[in-house]
Amino acid sequence: MSIWHLTTPVTDEDIEKIHIGDVIYLTGDITTGRDDVHHRVVVQGRECPVDLKGKAVFHAGPIMKKISEDKWKCVAVGPTTSMRMEKAEKEFLAETGVKIVIGKGGMGPKTTEGCKASKAVHTIFPGGCAVVAAECIEDVEGVEWLDLGMPEAMWKFKAKEFGPLIVSIDCHGGNLIDDNKVKFNERKEKLVPEISEKVQFMH
Repeated sequence: MSIWHLTTPVTDEDIEKIHIGDVIYLTGDITTGRDDVHHRVVVQGRECPVDLKGKAVFHAGPIMKKISEDKWKCVAVGPTTSMRMEKAEKEFLAETGVKIVIGKGGMGPKTTEGCKASKAVHTIFPGGCAVVAAECIEDVEGVEWLDLGMPEAMWKFKAKEFGPLIVSIDCHGGNLIDDNKVKFNERKEKLVPEISEKVQFMH
């Protein structure tokens, strides 16, 4: 496992050095984008209002507080389940040039293909740490597509050492969650018979 401290914009060369299981701390531009953002860009073919090339998209629905006419503060920003974007992520990566995807849980084979084709990674931010995540947000630069509502809008953050981000999919075709499922099932097959002999259940 390697630990990487990256600053946006991230390059193909940066991404090629990273492997599943590595940890990233990210400084720079992070923009939130969930289901509706992916739908607008991929399905509806609308132009993304934020330049995401070399930057990060966060599958998250933040809680925001308006502190002045044109200024917002991030109160909490916890990750959304990334698998919800599985159908569109490959195309979203190709269309926007995003290099780092942040979310909760793993993603599937289509996103794995997309990360390989577009030189990108998917990372997991620990769940239950939404307030901690907000403390890494130094500034809110603005918001796009607010008509979608607070959770679905594209919030433009400036972050410092945002993480830890655990790399679950790399650009080499690795998928940490899928690999772990295979390993855990192999262990389970060996242990369940042994445990069953020692444990009694009430039927």
